[in-house]
Amino acid sequence: MDRSAISRVRSFNRLFTLRVGALNDSYLGLGRPLGLARLLFEVGPDGADLQNLRERLGLDSGYISRLLKTLTDDRLVVVEADPADRRRRRVELTETGRVEWDAYDALSDDFARSMLQPLGERQRERLTAAMAEIELLLNAASITIALEPEDSEDAKRCVDAYFQELDRRFKNGFDPGNGGYAGDTKDRESRSWFLIARRDGQPVGCGALKALDATTGEIKRMWIAPDARGLGLSRRLLNELEGLARKAGMTRVRLDTNGTLKEAQALYRKAGYREIGRYNDNPYAELWFEKDLVTEGRATSAA
Repeated sequence: MDRSAISRVRSFNRLFTLRVGALNDSYLGLGRPLGLARLLFEVGPDGADLQNLRERLGLDSGYISRLLKTLTDDRLVVVEADPADRRRRRVELTETGRVEWDAYDALSDDFARSMLQPLGERQRERLTAAMAEIELLLNAASITIALEPEDSEDAKRCVDAYFQELDRRFKNGFDPGNGGYAGDTKDRESRSWFLIARRDGQPVGCGALKALDATTGEIKRMWIAPDARGLGLSRRLLNELEGLARKAGMTRVRLDTNGTLKEAQALYRKAGYREIGRYNDNPYAELWFEKDLVTEGRATSAA
């Protein structure tokens, strides 16, 4: 990786932590460091599930427990069993905590104004546009992709969301039990891999690879959550699935799609897929694609 890029990131991080007050032990002047203030703010007026809170902030169990103990001792939050699921715990603001949350909310607005006030109108536009771009790219960089069981709860939720979207977008709806999406016994017994993309611990995408034979794989069920689109995740997932196929000794991958999914078709063509004839009996498929992994591997090596 370019050393100048690494230096630029480090320089930005130093300036940013200084400007936002991350180095102070009293963030926004309310007597708490940034970590405690941020945790209180993330709990919010509606409360939060403890596990989701930990995953969203990327904190380990021990550290968040210590932070919560401090907030509990200060009578700002309470941690209780979730009435809907006694196995889970929720964090709620106390009455004092709500007052403190409102104070942080108002002071955060004031702090944002203080950053923008010295700048001219054009500079403010540049700064806020740059912040939006940085936020977008940092969100993209924070997404992880990993193999997970296809029958896990998160995998089922992703696939269900995918099926629901197809049902909304296809002219005559979509029935996952019809044709190629149902899968017979032979299909279930074939080698397969399932990837889940996560952002802050929450699933935001999925994709599957199934072995059609010893040298051919089929990419299936690629889906990205609406709020994670525009981050380049589709291409990342596709690359990961192709990588799994190569590791499994496959020399080509195939996939199908419906004519209404224009963005999917554009993705596949840009990634080097070419149209082929029908290779399956999926009644919803209208286009079929194939990619030669061996040829692409040689081109990459030559470059």
